[in-house]
Amino acid sequence: MKKRITLWLATLFLANVSLADAQQTSKVPRIGYLEPGTASGNAVLLDGFRQELSKLGWIEGKNITIEYRFTEQKLERLPELAAEVVRLKVDLIVVTGNPTALAAKSATSTIPIVMTTSADPVGAGLVASLARPGGNVTGNSSLAPELNTKRLEILKDAVPKLARVGVLRHPGSGVEIQLKELRPSALALKLKLEEIETQPDLKGLENAFQTAKQKQVGAIMTTTGVAHFRERKRIVELAVKYRLPAIYFLKEFVDEGGLMSYGTDYTDLFRHAAVHVDKILKGAKPADLPVQQATKFEFVINLKAAKQIGLTLSPEFLSRANKVIK
Repeated sequence: MKKRITLWLATLFLANVSLADAQQTSKVPRIGYLEPGTASGNAVLLDGFRQELSKLGWIEGKNITIEYRFTEQKLERLPELAAEVVRLKVDLIVVTGNPTALAAKSATSTIPIVMTTSADPVGAGLVASLARPGGNVTGNSSLAPELNTKRLEILKDAVPKLARVGVLRHPGSGVEIQLKELRPSALALKLKLEEIETQPDLKGLENAFQTAKQKQVGAIMTTTGVAHFRERKRIVELAVKYRLPAIYFLKEFVDEGGLMSYGTDYTDLFRHAAVHVDKILKGAKPADLPVQQATKFEFVINLKAAKQIGLTLSPEFLSRANKVIK
């Protein structure tokens, strides 16, 4: 009888252990997604992120949950929303841009943080080094400062006798890092930079272009960042309206009718962010995951846009592009 009771208790114990293990195994990971813009403005990049997660076996709503938080273009809300995501006890936080990453890092030193893009994560104090981040933050570097210099060179080659360039700059900690690299490059190219502050709304953008015209700039470019990306359609329209040659940091501006773009493939960076997420959810530590630098770059030219503003581009210049839209 005692043997039967002992056997029964052992069986019950093992069953409970198996149930507990099953419950532990079936726990659905929860990701926080923090974005300093709007859901619609960044939809094309988010789609790439979710598609890559799906390829890696993480299906939203099935075996993973994503808690989205958007500031709706109000950067002052970042600390509040970062704290809210932390209170949800998520397993991981995905962020876009330096200000968002800094807000998340200030809110938690334990929850892993994955950057989809960062202009200069070391310079911003987000990681100790690219090879060994050393804390709870890892992800991707977009090489924004270095690429801005290249865009300036391309702009000078495209516009004959260019002397003055308007740089649309939006508020944010990553902008000064970009301009620190861009200012000496402009001097070396014998170009005068006119730095024009832009506000992330329609009136602010219109005022910025009016200022550019008043300062008699011969072309414009923008600092990289989510604020300009989400307003890309309006920026492109204003460049045509004021007949200003422009170079942008993403091909999506050219898709909206912009003149040309040179930069990182941001969709590719968002996919790489999904790979980081996968590794962390499977046990890797952010401190040990190197920050990935951008490796895919594109130079796209839109001849229709050039014709709209009366700009003629030489065959030699056009031959440098990865893609020419006719």
